Order: sequence, then structure tokens, then C-alpha cells
Amino acid sequence: MEFQFSIIIPVYNRPQEIDELLQSLTKQTYTKKFEVVVVEDGSENISKEIVQTYSKDLNIQYYLKNNTGAGASRNYGMLHATGNYFIIFDSDCIIPPNYLVEVENALTEKYTDAFGGADAAHESFTTIQKAINYSMTSFFTTGGIRGNKKAVDKFQPRSFNLGISKKAFEVTNGFSKMKIGEDIDLTFRLWDNNFETQFIENSFVYHKRRSTFKQFFKQTFAFGNGRPFLNKKYPGTAKITYWFPTVFSLLLLISVSLVFFGFQLFAIFFVIYFTIIFLDSLVKNKNIVVAFVSIMTTLIQFFGYGFGFLKGLFPNN
Repeated sequence: MEFQFSIIIPVYNRPQEIDELLQSLTKQTYTKKFEVVVVEDGSENISKEIVQTYSKDLNIQYYLKNNTGAGASRNYGMLHATGNYFIIFDSDCIIPPNYLVEVENALTEKYTDAFGGADAAHESFTTIQKAINYSMTSFFTTGGIRGNKKAVDKFQPRSFNLGISKKAFEVTNGFSKMKIGEDIDLTFRLWDNNFETQFIENSFVYHKRRSTFKQFFKQTFAFGNGRPFLNKKYPGTAKITYWFPTVFSLLLLISVSLVFFGFQLFAIFFVIYFTIIFLDSLVKNKNIVVAFVSIMTTLIQFFGYGFGFLKGLFPNN
């Protein structure tokens, strides 16, 4: 199959980030032509001037539209793209030079109408961003499902690093109007229409995610809050593992409470667990500060997702 890649980037009030992303795309080792479509989603701080500076180095299109959310903006970009295979990035990503080469090689070896890749922490990222990346990708926090090919069977691509064929987009109509979990919803609809997905291990991106603990908590809370709705919409997709963050958070609170009554055994298990988190992060990041902060981000991730999930079970309360 001859690939004509169109890269779709929705952006909202993030001109500095789009600058870094576009700069990374100029360094691709991919020798074939590819298109970049930037969709400004009703931003007040628009990126048009920055995008225009790359018109000589990239085949780039810029569209400014009313604010309708990231999902609708991705759909808008795909509708205006000219390629036969769309690749979607979040604006807070930096793309490694060999990304498109890795994607084409993987799709040539095993074609699927959709794919997803992992994310990693760039050396320029802040301590919190590196710790968040660890918490979101580590085997000891998520089972490694977001960045390990061996940890997944049917992969659910995430919108920060996602590919979808033009054919699959036309059949599914792309992203729904959901604000959270719209990428997972798209995956389920792809599967319902007999489109296969795959995880391309080497097509990772450097993903900044959130910059503060508060932002990260709000993000993970929203993820957890949206999961019960997806479980209800697609009953066969519910898994007991979605309960783990809630159970973990409640058991941790109970264990800490029991310490005040002289029962320390349960708390010891959590001390051991967070020691493992510290040591594993230290080995991976080679930075003792990041390792300590990884304990904090892991706690925030579990409590955010766990209590968001709990709230999502009772949406009217």
C-alpha cells in the first residue's frame, strides 16, 4: 500500500507547544511527502503566525474554527486532509525524527486501519512531567499497558498518538462528541466495524501531559469519571482492573487510619510498594528527585482515577 500521511494537530491556546511540535516534524528522516493540518479550536491566543513560519519547511495547512473541543477538531482536520492515512498528535508532543519511518515500516509489515504508540519523557521536561510520565507508563502503576507491546493484546490507541486510515474514519465518522474517553470510544467503534488496531512500539512520542499536580489530578479524575459511562455504553468491555485504583485508594486510607490504633501491618505493605516505585523510577530516570516525585504522582493518579471512577458510578449525585 502506498501511504500518504496527513498529520492532524488540534491546538487550543498553546502556540509555544505547537512551535516545538512543528519544529520536531521538520527533523523527520522520512523522505516521502507528508502533510500537516493544524486546527485552531477557537483559541484566544492563536498560533497562526507560528504555523506560517513553517510553510517553507512543511506542507502545512492552518484552519481557525469555533471552539468545539479536541475530538471535533480532529474530525475537522481529517475532513480537510488529502492523505489516505491520518496521524493525530496532541499539541503538547515532540516527535522523534524516525517516527514516520517506524510507522510506515510497521504498517507495511502488518497493515491495520488504526494504530497507537507509546509516550516517553523528553530530557527537556520538568521534574513533575517526568514523574507523571513514569506513573502513567510504569508496569508497577498501570501494568505497562500504555507503553509495552507485551502488556497488551487488543490495543486501545490514545488520541495523543493515534493513526487511523481514511477508510476507517469515513466508516466510523471519527471521534464522538465525548469530551473525555473519546479515543477509547472510537476504538470500540472501530472494533465493532471489524477494523483492527495495533500497538507500534517504536512509534513513541515525547508527551508533556500536565505541568502541575493539580492539573494531573483533574485529568486522572476525568479519566476515571468517564470509564463507567464507557462500560455502560459497551458492556462487554468492562474489566475488574478498572476498580483497582478505587480499591487501592480506599485501602490506603484505611491502612493509614489503622496506624493510629496500633495496627501497622497493612501500612507496611504500602511502604514496600512505594519503595518499589521509588527504586524503579530511580533506575529509569536516573534522578533521585524525579524518583521521589514519582511517589507523589502515583498517589495522585490512583486517587484521581479511583475517586473519579467512583463518582462516575453515581453520575446524578
